[in-house]
Amino acid sequence: MARIAIIYCKRIQDHSCIACAKCHKAIHLKDAEFARHEDIDVVAMTDCGDCPGLVIPRIKLLREIAKGLGREFEVVHLGTCVKTAMETAQCPIDYDELKVRLEKDFGLQVVLGTHAY
Repeated sequence: MARIAIIYCKRIQDHSCIACAKCHKAIHLKDAEFARHEDIDVVAMTDCGDCPGLVIPRIKLLREIAKGLGREFEVVHLGTCVKTAMETAQCPIDYDELKVRLEKDFGLQVVLGTHAY
């Protein structure tokens, strides 16, 4: 089972999708980027920590909290809203650099995107 944390863009998430409804639909249907997982357990959803790209400390805190709750995760999906922010809203996140760092420092699998709607 894939234990997943989803990071969404603090600045545009509720402008492009209220309450992550599109992510929840894709999870339910195992659609788009969630199709790679046979079974899914969403452990947590939280924002990126806001600009200027505070994902690393956010993930560190989220891992500590999840571990304390006995709900550790091994996959991080950066939401489609994060991908959109990187492509169109001058988001300071460099996906390639972030992916390498999260994999190296935390041993996490990192996926860019969640859904295609």
